[in-house]
Amino acid sequence: MARARRAVRGGALDFLRFLASLLIVLYHYGAESPMRIERFHQVFSRGFLATDFFLILSGYVLGRAYGASTLSGKITPARFWVRRAARVWPGHLMVLAAMAVLVLVLNAIGTDAHKPSRFAWDQLPVQALLIHAWGVPSDGWNLPSWSLSALIVCYAIFPFMWRAADKVRHAMILPLVGAAIIIAFELIARFGFDQALADLRFQFGVVRALPLFILGVCLARAVEMDWPSEKAARALLYGGVVVLVGWQALDRYALPNVLWFDLPSLAAIGCIILGAGRLPVQRPSAWIEEGAKLSFALFITHIFVGVIYWSAIHKLIDTVPIGIGWQWLMWLAGFPLAYGAAWLFHTYVDQPVQDRLAPWLRR
Repeated sequence: MARARRAVRGGALDFLRFLASLLIVLYHYGAESPMRIERFHQVFSRGFLATDFFLILSGYVLGRAYGASTLSGKITPARFWVRRAARVWPGHLMVLAAMAVLVLVLNAIGTDAHKPSRFAWDQLPVQALLIHAWGVPSDGWNLPSWSLSALIVCYAIFPFMWRAADKVRHAMILPLVGAAIIIAFELIARFGFDQALADLRFQFGVVRALPLFILGVCLARAVEMDWPSEKAARALLYGGVVVLVGWQALDRYALPNVLWFDLPSLAAIGCIILGAGRLPVQRPSAWIEEGAKLSFALFITHIFVGVIYWSAIHKLIDTVPIGIGWQWLMWLAGFPLAYGAAWLFHTYVDQPVQDRLAPWLRR
């Protein structure tokens, strides 16, 4: 039995996690730029790749962190689910409540939030319950939270997936199993929904997230078995980066089938995570670790910050003549504002709540 090694924070995976969170913000804020930024390059319309990275990485990180304890029985499937739900649900509910209060205040003073059609009150309970990726239509409000809704399901079945992966005795089979599951779900999406997996509507987020999460679990189990070698891991990491970056030169919709773009991109992301996860962290960086810890806060707060900021900016632009150069500067200012708000939320809201919940969750 290969020894299990604890993952060290502050390395390449943490850096990539933070980078992916920034790319998601760039994708969502890109629609508010003076000129839609996908005109400069199609990569700016591919936020789904950063989401794919997050979903695969979620399975990987949980496998490395909790795999051994689920096998030993130290943590039961029910307790595991409660702990993971408690990690994401409170922050989600607090941000959603803040958005509801904001919309009420804006309506009370006789104005609307930017793009008011996104804030339908009948969709608020569905999002609060985190069931809007289970086939229940719900667009708007804190839209990226569909992935949290999907992950709630993934958390429920993680212990069983890890136990299944533990029965595989040849590590190199595990990535192939993960790839086969993704292809199977691509077929389900194609024949069941007439779309590629990455193009599924958010209400079917579980269908999209589950195979990516399972791939992450398979990669984590392979690394737990000390596979691949460190030399091969470097090749996978750097080769994956080259392929992923190079693939962005292609026009996804000009190819005979979008899967010609999607599957190689997913394969490259898988290689990056496998390679970066297998390599030891030689010089852990506290800055990178903190940036990765802020990724969750940035993910769930940036839409709320954007509603406030872009509502004010668009109102200003509508009333005062502002040159295009200043408009670009105001757009760029949205990013440090989102990051600063995420830091405040993480430091003074989310982390204190998690600290209070921790003793109860350890019982």
